[in-house]
Amino acid sequence: MHDVRSLRLAGGRLAALSWGDDGAPTWLALHGWLDNAASFSRLAPCLVERLGIRIVAIDFSGHGLSHHLPGNGDYALWDYCHDLLDACDDLGLEQATLLAHSMGAGVSCLTAAALPERVRRLVLLDGLGAVTTDAAEAPRQLRKGLLGHRRPVSPAPRYPDIRTAVAARVAGGATPIDAETAEPLVARNLEPSADGCLQLRTDGRLLRPSPVRLSPAQALAMLDAIECPVLLVEGEAGILGSRELASKARAAVSLLERRVLPGGHHLHLEPAAAEGVARAIVDWYRVRRDDPQGG
Repeated sequence: MHDVRSLRLAGGRLAALSWGDDGAPTWLALHGWLDNAASFSRLAPCLVERLGIRIVAIDFSGHGLSHHLPGNGDYALWDYCHDLLDACDDLGLEQATLLAHSMGAGVSCLTAAALPERVRRLVLLDGLGAVTTDAAEAPRQLRKGLLGHRRPVSPAPRYPDIRTAVAARVAGGATPIDAETAEPLVARNLEPSADGCLQLRTDGRLLRPSPVRLSPAQALAMLDAIECPVLLVEGEAGILGSRELASKARAAVSLLERRVLPGGHHLHLEPAAAEGVARAIVDWYRVRRDDPQGG
C-alpha cells in the first residue's frame, strides 16, 4: 500500500495530500465544505493500488492547512475553481480527471462546464452541481450575505482534546456523520492553541451566508454544458436521492452514469462503505478506459 505524502501547491498557498507514484497518471481530489484533503484517506489508497494512478487531494482555500483568503472577502463557489486550476497547473494536468465530493463536486461541475478542455472525466461523490437560490429569493439571499459579512467572525472553537472536537463535529455537522468517519477530517482541521487546547484551523468566514448563488436554471445550464463522462456515486442516505432538483440535475448531464450505494453523505470515508465506492469507481473506469469512445 502506498504511503501518503504532504505537498504544497500554488506557490505554497494550497496544502495537499498525495497517494501513489509521482510518475503515475494523476487524479485531482476535491473535498466538501468544511472538510479537507483527509476526506479521501480511506478511498484514495484503494484506487491507487487497483488502478495504478496517483491521487492528489487539495485543501481548498480556508480549509485544512491551506491559506485563508486575505482581507475580509467571502468564499464563493466559483472562486474555488481557481484552486482547482492552480493545482492542475502545478501538477502539469492539462486535462484532469477529478474525484470530487459534495462542494468539490459543485466546483468540478462548474469548471467542466466553463472549461471543458481542462476536464477529461468526473467522478462525483454524493454531489452534483451547485446549491441554488430561486431568482425571486435573490434579494433576500443578498441581504443575508451582506449582513453576515458585516458581523465579526467568531473566534475559532477550542477543545481540550481531539475526542471532544470529533464529538462537536458529529453533533453539529451539516449532514449526519459518525465519529469514526469524522476523525480524519477533524484531526487535519486542528492546531494547538497557546493555552494547550486544540482549535479549528478553518476560516470562520466559511460560515457566512453566500451573498449570491446560481438560480436553478443557471445551475442546470452549467450541467447541460458538461461534455465529459461522469460517474455519480450517491449514498442511499445521502443528500441527493429522489429530490426533484437532484433528478433534474442528473437528467441534464448527457454522459452521466449513476450508482447508488449503502452509506451516507460521506460514504467514501465511512469505514463500512468506502470499499463499495472503490469497487464502483474501478469498474466504471476500467470500462471507460477500454472504450475508445469512453474517455
